[in-house]
Amino acid sequence: MLKVYKYRIHPSRAQVTTIEATLALCCELYNAALQERRDAWRIARKSVSCVEQTNQLPGIKLIRPEFSTVHSQVLQDVLRRLDKAFDAFFRRVKAGEKRAGFPRFRSRARYDSFTYPQAGFAIESGKLRLSKIGNLKIKQHRPILGKIKMLTIMRTPTDKWFACFSVECEPEPLPPSTEATGVDCGLKEFAVLSNGEPIHNPRFFRAQEKRLVKAQKRLSVAAKGNPERRKQRKIVAHLHEHIANQRRNFAHQESRKLVNRYGIIIFESLNISGMLKNHGFAKSIADAAWNQLVQMTTYKAASAGRCVVQVNPRNTSQICSGCGEMVEKGLSVRVHRCAGCGLVLDRDHNAARNILRLGLQSLGMPTGTGHRSHVISDAEQSLSSKRRGA
Repeated sequence: MLKVYKYRIHPSRAQVTTIEATLALCCELYNAALQERRDAWRIARKSVSCVEQTNQLPGIKLIRPEFSTVHSQVLQDVLRRLDKAFDAFFRRVKAGEKRAGFPRFRSRARYDSFTYPQAGFAIESGKLRLSKIGNLKIKQHRPILGKIKMLTIMRTPTDKWFACFSVECEPEPLPPSTEATGVDCGLKEFAVLSNGEPIHNPRFFRAQEKRLVKAQKRLSVAAKGNPERRKQRKIVAHLHEHIANQRRNFAHQESRKLVNRYGIIIFESLNISGMLKNHGFAKSIADAAWNQLVQMTTYKAASAGRCVVQVNPRNTSQICSGCGEMVEKGLSVRVHRCAGCGLVLDRDHNAARNILRLGLQSLGMPTGTGHRSHVISDAEQSLSSKRRGA
């Protein structure tokens, strides 16, 4: 399986100048190749392939010697990126999407990475050696396990530089676990497990919102081209980066807890883009970033030999997890009360139990009687015994 190791790098001022020049040339090549494809189709109804454009690179270097300062495979990867953009465009067209998204020209300010696909880089004596650039300081906080396949150098909006190694490695299976859990994502709590345990919602964006509003106001009133505007832009970028880092760290920690504990983890297959159209909850939904948890849990589970399943969320909050009856309720009703079997549960806990049942059914596993799973964690058993004692 493939895994990415990301390390902070600290290039010198001269190296930053060289890297930025490389990015500028890569951006220019990308835009020129896109223009060639557009013109060829508009004038002659002819498609230009990636191989044809790659074969032109030696001639380009003769006319524009500055392109010789960039590693040959880096330039080839730029053309492959454009080819992938066209492949994705045609795939969306065939799928019948209304907004297929034709490839667009890239701004230099937004072209922030380049890739060494196979060669041209190495880690030697604690430094990262890049062909045509030199030896860079690298903060290698953990060893790379596996065979390095390619390297991407990227710049963040706050002008930080990172090296991302794509590595082919063996899975790291964990001891087998017979436990399964359903995960219901929400806004009151970030998520609730089928045993009733909540994962509290940290609301990182809401916590920084006032500071962000002040910074964005100062940015909006600063004149374009003014050094003060560049300074304010970086302040805003730092705040957004801090929020994104908090979310990512939270998702890493919670996904690791789930994978370490459960053998089967079942999520809802949520239409996040559709949910964001509800302007009353869009900001809170974007702040929660549930999909990040699902993605991180999925790849960690694949490495650990665990199973992640996504199920249709339709009516998971309405169906009674005790007897299967439909109990309709609005969003403001936070407690599930079933008149048929007398089950009283938190709304999200009820939904998580239904998600668990649906996931086990999709795997062909028995779910027990009364729509209850035969896979019940120790925590749920203790919660049930406490309720009986009460």
